[in-house]
Amino acid sequence: MEEGTKIKKGKKRKGLYLLKKGQKGLVRALFSRLGLFLVLLGVQAFILLSIPYRFKEIFPYYSIAESLFTLAMVLYLLNTDIDPTAKITWLVIIMLLPAFGSLLFWYTQSDIGNRLGRRRLNILFKSTQDSIPQDPKVADAFSAQDKGAAALAYYMRHTGCHPVFSQTEVTYFPSGKAKWKEMLAQLKQARHFIFLEYFIVEEGMMWGRILEILVQKAKEGVDVRVMYDGTCEFSTLPHDYPARLNKLGIKCKIFGRLTPFLSTYYNYRDHRKILVIDGIVAFNGGINLADEYINVVNKYGYWKDVAVMLKGAATKSFTLMFLQLWSIREKEWDFSEYLNVPVLPPPDEGASTGFVIPYGDNPVDKNKVGECVYMDILNRAQRYVHIMSPYLILDGEMETVLKFAAERGVDVTLILPGIPDKKAPYALAKTHYASLLASGVRIYEYMPGFVHAKVFVCDNREAVIGTINLDYRSLYHHFECATYLYGVDCIGDIEADYQSVLKQCRRVTAETIRREKWTVKASGIVLKAIAPLM
Repeated sequence: MEEGTKIKKGKKRKGLYLLKKGQKGLVRALFSRLGLFLVLLGVQAFILLSIPYRFKEIFPYYSIAESLFTLAMVLYLLNTDIDPTAKITWLVIIMLLPAFGSLLFWYTQSDIGNRLGRRRLNILFKSTQDSIPQDPKVADAFSAQDKGAAALAYYMRHTGCHPVFSQTEVTYFPSGKAKWKEMLAQLKQARHFIFLEYFIVEEGMMWGRILEILVQKAKEGVDVRVMYDGTCEFSTLPHDYPARLNKLGIKCKIFGRLTPFLSTYYNYRDHRKILVIDGIVAFNGGINLADEYINVVNKYGYWKDVAVMLKGAATKSFTLMFLQLWSIREKEWDFSEYLNVPVLPPPDEGASTGFVIPYGDNPVDKNKVGECVYMDILNRAQRYVHIMSPYLILDGEMETVLKFAAERGVDVTLILPGIPDKKAPYALAKTHYASLLASGVRIYEYMPGFVHAKVFVCDNREAVIGTINLDYRSLYHHFECATYLYGVDCIGDIEADYQSVLKQCRRVTAETIRREKWTVKASGIVLKAIAPLM
């Protein structure tokens, strides 16, 4: 076993570590792919920015040509089918910087460097969309109970392979630590396969303890697969980390590796958090595999996050979601071995009441499943919709639906971070406050720290727990997943946890908005013009 794959343990560092302590510092970042990426990106941006100025010097009639070109681009944009809010952003950019803005617009819309991936994913999704057939008895039972929610289930089923299930036990975890402890226990029981798909993986206590079990299970002959997003290469893990895991018997892939050349692929990030064990247990929620998520380290105060564990039939959907992205570069695929695992009903029949729909959203089609699910819940709500989200960067449609629900008399309450992890989204969120408050939406900020949970709970009857934030990246650009719950017992636990968090929050009022720092207000106003591109 090579130096890089030796197990490193100690009293202070619990679990398995493959990296030396100093391998994640500034020097490594500067002299790695990240440094090269930033340098080459800067060079290319400089070249693009210099084009209009050089063009102006060569052609004396540049100003007239520029005006006519700008007019043509404006007319073209007004007649496109892109999101109205994004349309306004592009209009601003093109009117200020016609040549550069138009090149940037063409570049993003052309999807350079990603067409092949999009084509393969569309083929893969289409060929596997019937991999899990809908049980007609379950669909009929759901429709008999709530025709409105059943219509939403119909939509989700026809935008991908997202059938509605019964016979699934759901457990809610109000913290990263609670989920982590159960993860360790369930991983130890694995006999056939373990599939992990996470946006962030970082060496530390959380991942170290998990990795110990994965290595042991691989030795026992369990099919162990790990997939994480390519941004980890620049932020938390070296580019050779998959090779280090492979030497330990763990299959590993990086989704969407970043390159030091301009590519729209950076938009297509794998933001999902999925763990499937033997096709009978699955975890989903906002919790990544890094120590801040279990509050071993406190970067932004207390890190509030949530997750759910499924046991039963609905687990199959997360198995399929994982295999779809895992197989994007495979020549052929056959998921039957993993999807045909017999799943027995939970022993506690009382715990399996209600209906469960695991679902995914992706940027390679035009279906905004994540946003549509949220909007449908808001439109059908009668008493309340309680929401937790780390970010609030809304398009016009979502803002309208939130305001309309409140104007109908529904208690629409948002819990947002009191301590932000990023200043730009924090400032952007505050640009929506006044408009939402005017319509009766209640807004609270979590004072102990950062809220990373993605929670929708409505009328004590339905809820969504997953990875989908209320921002453009989640709703338009990322691969996401979530679990829709209806009539499940743990919905009471979700609402109870929400109320306990609410007690630790500061309510946002017109007065608190007025007292906000002018720098935050100013940056929010400026950034709002380019919010869809962030």
